[in-house]
Amino acid sequence: MLRCLELARKGAGYTAPNPMVGAVMVDENSIIGEGWHEEFGKAHAEVNCIQDAIRNGNSDRINRSTLYVSLEPCAHFGKTPPCADLIIQHKIPNVVIGCRDPFKEVNTRMDDAVSQEKGIERLTAAGVTTTVGILEDQCKELNRRFITFQKQKRPYIILKWAETVDHKMGTGTVDRLLISNEYTNRLVHKWRSEESAILVGTNTALLDDPELTTRYWTGPSPVRLVIDMELKLPSHLKLFNSQAHTIVFNAIRHDIPESPRFQSRDRTPGKIMYYQVTHDLDLVHQIVNALYQLNIQSVMVEGGAILLQSFINEGIWDEARRIVNSQLTIGKGLNAPELKNHTVKETINISPDIIEIFDNETVSLTY
Repeated sequence: MLRCLELARKGAGYTAPNPMVGAVMVDENSIIGEGWHEEFGKAHAEVNCIQDAIRNGNSDRINRSTLYVSLEPCAHFGKTPPCADLIIQHKIPNVVIGCRDPFKEVNTRMDDAVSQEKGIERLTAAGVTTTVGILEDQCKELNRRFITFQKQKRPYIILKWAETVDHKMGTGTVDRLLISNEYTNRLVHKWRSEESAILVGTNTALLDDPELTTRYWTGPSPVRLVIDMELKLPSHLKLFNSQAHTIVFNAIRHDIPESPRFQSRDRTPGKIMYYQVTHDLDLVHQIVNALYQLNIQSVMVEGGAILLQSFINEGIWDEARRIVNSQLTIGKGLNAPELKNHTVKETINISPDIIEIFDNETVSLTY
């Protein structure tokens, strides 16, 4: 199962809105095939694993093997045929599963008001021996974005900012303050490649003029999101270039398709789209609801301070990543956000930057 998780991570940034999944086929204590879900719309991990076993000349061993898979095999027709049916077709006798799939079309338990068998139940009904819950917590952690999207009906939300030792994230003037070093910046671009979207406020877009792409990393760029209620941001800003799609949340114009399918690896030139929100309702909730409707599984909020603090105050966040330059103080300036209900998950040292990653204590992946 550890190997399944290792393989699954290879799909980071490419599989959303699908989960990351890895699969390993074992016979007589040796791996005869392995695979992972490489990209949204393409073959699932189980398919790639079976094909790998066949390519390796192990066709005659499949019907006596054990298939390990980090997430419950699907049993519905989507972009690809059901993996549960493929397992049954190849007469694989044993399947070991990391965790159940919260997607309603995959996982239908016996007490659900749906008669059709799904996932594990379909395998069991066909005589396949299934074992569930191996490294379950690690499997859930890997797909925390997918699970949050399915169970809480909102994207997985990551807050990210950089600050000085004296808790400032800007000068408070038009002068831009560069806090993190070039190595940390590359890590930030890697982070971007792993998320479906990235969000900034009006002032951040105007004063910092960020491009919000992964130009310092090899992964795909996220969908860019910007708040511009009055549509006053100038068109020459970098986030309006063709390097990635951009959605503008505003109070004037709406021209976005009803059900757009934003894929993690969209090769088409970036388009600018407008999503209308209102002044009189809570903006954070409007944006979060819009992203769920747009099938955007995760979002990194990169600023500014007021927008970040709004998410914190509403308690609508899952993870926060704070970069502190341990050698920089500026005295007066723009205060960095103040976290609430947080626990330290990980600390990374890229001197002089100290990166702290926090979990929101009030949310849970339990299902």
